[in-house]
Amino acid sequence: MELPQHLNIADLKRYTTSFSLSQEAKNAIAHNRAYMDNLLKGGDTYYGINTGFGSLCNVRIKDDELSLLQENLVCSHACGLGDEVPQEIVRIMLLLKAHGLSRGYSGIRNEVVQRLVDFYNLGITPVVFEQGSLGASGDLAPLAHLCLPILGKGDVYYKGEKMAAAKALQLCGLTPIALAAKEGLALLNGTQFMSSYLTWSITAGQRLMKWADVIGAFSTDAYFSKREPFHPAIHRVRGHQGQIDTAKRILNLLEGSEIQAQPKAQVQDPYSFRCMPQVHGATKDAIRNTLAVLETEINAVTDNPIVFHDEEAIMSGGNFHGQPLALQADFAAIALAELGNISERRTYLLVSGQRGLPPFLAPDAGLNSGFMIAQYTAAAIVSATKQLCTPASIDSIVSSNGQEDHVSMGANAAVKLSKVIKNLQRVLGIELLTAAQALELRRPLKSSEPMERLFTELRKTADFMPQDFILHNGLAAAERFLNQEPEDVLGVQL
Repeated sequence: MELPQHLNIADLKRYTTSFSLSQEAKNAIAHNRAYMDNLLKGGDTYYGINTGFGSLCNVRIKDDELSLLQENLVCSHACGLGDEVPQEIVRIMLLLKAHGLSRGYSGIRNEVVQRLVDFYNLGITPVVFEQGSLGASGDLAPLAHLCLPILGKGDVYYKGEKMAAAKALQLCGLTPIALAAKEGLALLNGTQFMSSYLTWSITAGQRLMKWADVIGAFSTDAYFSKREPFHPAIHRVRGHQGQIDTAKRILNLLEGSEIQAQPKAQVQDPYSFRCMPQVHGATKDAIRNTLAVLETEINAVTDNPIVFHDEEAIMSGGNFHGQPLALQADFAAIALAELGNISERRTYLLVSGQRGLPPFLAPDAGLNSGFMIAQYTAAAIVSATKQLCTPASIDSIVSSNGQEDHVSMGANAAVKLSKVIKNLQRVLGIELLTAAQALELRRPLKSSEPMERLFTELRKTADFMPQDFILHNGLAAAERFLNQEPEDVLGVQL
């Protein structure tokens, strides 16, 4: 399937196995490369094309060494460390890098871009490392590892096995490509490491935002809370769209609940229940803004210098600087962490022995500890998440002998965000399992049809706790349960 000129995050689900470049994109790449080759014949000096890099930009390179210059660039910049980037995120990097180069402003040949497409389609996944990018001058180290296999260097995963790139190329009938002028720089300059992590995180975050509403509604009945705080009039007079949408969703999910029909003794519920629309909704509004910035970025030209065949110029600038993504990754981490903060508070209340529920939801409390330590686990994860939410974008370290004197640290922000997402899913899973235990203790009263369907589906993988057993298995099952789209579980459109 051909990549469109403009990619939306939702589009990426269509390209899980393969994609191709349009003829229009191939023509743009070829025209741009021909223009640059012709310009170089004039003998002028252009940064990174026939000069050194960074603070070595004033060193002129001989014409017969331009290919070696690009190979040296890729090899010397492949100095990432730390954990390996998950393969699913590396695949997003391949797709987004090819898409960015397909704009036809990078001075690169079609065969090089096509090799990235081949890697994606053949399932050759380069080994990339989390650490090494400053998020300015592009994601140099991670993109170097991504592109090393083009040269037949580095390591990859192929058919479930980690192997030398040269071996994978041989198995697939491919040969290494020698880079021409500008091509190494085009491959390494760019924000595809940051934007790929953000793409994965925001996609997962959109799913978890829906689950937060669903689980919040589930807990509302489990805790015997009122639905009055979700009345549309309350949210209409404030006007925030995320708040309005959250209240409507929770109210719809509780429609027809026997528990909601029961009289309630309390005048008001705690904030973690009553203020779900305000808290969940603010997160939705923040993520909506992050999504808009991210979609602009994945369709952008972010390398340097940029070859403007239509302007008849090669210009050096700073489109590789990750500040837009760094700020949004930090904002998104804070926003999504709040869903975990408020979820843990609901879990705390569910195990507190209030509103007719036994302490820690243990049928024989004392002999059994029930969900006591499940709440501890949620609290520990929430605290760890808060520590991950210190903004990375407020930091900067001078590099390249002072040439690169302000950097975004967007790569660190993006990696931290992915960890926040994983923690959020665990905390929501703990609340889900806790609420299911509480709801079962309220039988024979039933919740709404969607909530009862959720209960039934969860019980296929996580049991009721009549007495203490190893709770880890249930919590891990609940975490995995949230990998599903909630609409698929509930059978309703959210």
